[in-house]
Amino acid sequence: MAYDLTRPLVIGISSRALFDLETENKIYEEQGLGAYEEYQVSHETDILKEGSAFQLVQAFLNLNALQEERLVEVIVTSRNSPNTSLRIFNSVQHYGLDITRAALTGGAEMAPYLKAFRTDLFLSAKQEDVKQAVDSDIAAGMILPGGPHADPRSKIEQIHIAFDGDAVLFAAESERIYQRRGMEAFIENERAKADIPLQRGPFARFLETVAHIQSAFADRNPVPIRTALVTSRSVPAHERAIKTLRNWGVHVDEAFFLGGVSKRDVLSAFGAHIFFDDQHAHADPASEVVPAAVVPYREGDDPLL
Repeated sequence: MAYDLTRPLVIGISSRALFDLETENKIYEEQGLGAYEEYQVSHETDILKEGSAFQLVQAFLNLNALQEERLVEVIVTSRNSPNTSLRIFNSVQHYGLDITRAALTGGAEMAPYLKAFRTDLFLSAKQEDVKQAVDSDIAAGMILPGGPHADPRSKIEQIHIAFDGDAVLFAAESERIYQRRGMEAFIENERAKADIPLQRGPFARFLETVAHIQSAFADRNPVPIRTALVTSRSVPAHERAIKTLRNWGVHVDEAFFLGGVSKRDVLSAFGAHIFFDDQHAHADPASEVVPAAVVPYREGDDPLL
C-alpha cells in the first residue's frame, strides 16, 4: 500500500533554507551553472553548515519520536539536477536528519511537485518558488538569510511558531483598507465588522494543522508546539482577530497587539523558532534575533495594487 502523505504534516524545505549555500549560490549567480555544478561535484563530500531553517526542521522531525504514527514528513526540494545533489544528501546523513524524500527538478518550477507531495508548509530562499507556492494555495515563506540563532548543540524541546495576522493568518482585505485609506478607516472598519470573521489567509490551514498536532498532546507538559499571533493591530482591532480564530475553532497560545511597536523584541522574548510576516519592514529586523520568513501576497491580494 502506498504511503499516505495526507496524514502527516508535510514540510517542503529548499536546500538553501536547510543548509548554508550562500557561497555556492554566489558562484552560480556570478559564474553560471557550469561553474556551480563543477564546484558542487568537487566538494560533494564536504559537509554543509546548518542554514536558517535547520533547527526548525530538526525539531519538527523530533516530533516523530513522541508517538508511533509519524507526525511529520520533510521533503528536500531543489532546482538542482540530481548530479549536483549528492552533497545535500551527504549532509542530511551527516546530521542524522530523518529525511528520505526529495524533489530535484533540474530547473523546473517547484509548485506542481509541492502539490503532488501534499505539502502543508514550504520554506525556500527563492522568492519565485515561494510566490508560486502561495498562489497554489500552499503556506509558504521566503526564509531570510542567516544561520541558526539558537545553540546548535541544544535540543528544541518546544517549537515556538509566530504568525503575523493580516495577509498571513487572515486575508489581506483589512490590510488593503489600511494601505489605501489609512489607519482611521482601518479601525472604523474593524470596529464595525468585529463580529464578522476575517477571510482565511495563506497560513490559516497550516495553523489548523498545527492546532491538531497540539491537541494530540493536550496531556503532555510542555505541549511540543506553542504558537503566537504577533500583529501590528491594536485595540479595538484586536476583537475581530480573536473572534475570527474562535470562529475557525482554533487558538493561539499567545497574542501580542503591538499597534506599530517593533515586533523584534517581542519575538525574541517569545523565543520564536520561525516568524511569518508579509512585510520586510517587520521580518527583516526580526531576522536579526529569530529565524524569519516573508509571506508574499497571493495573486490579486496585494493591497498596494
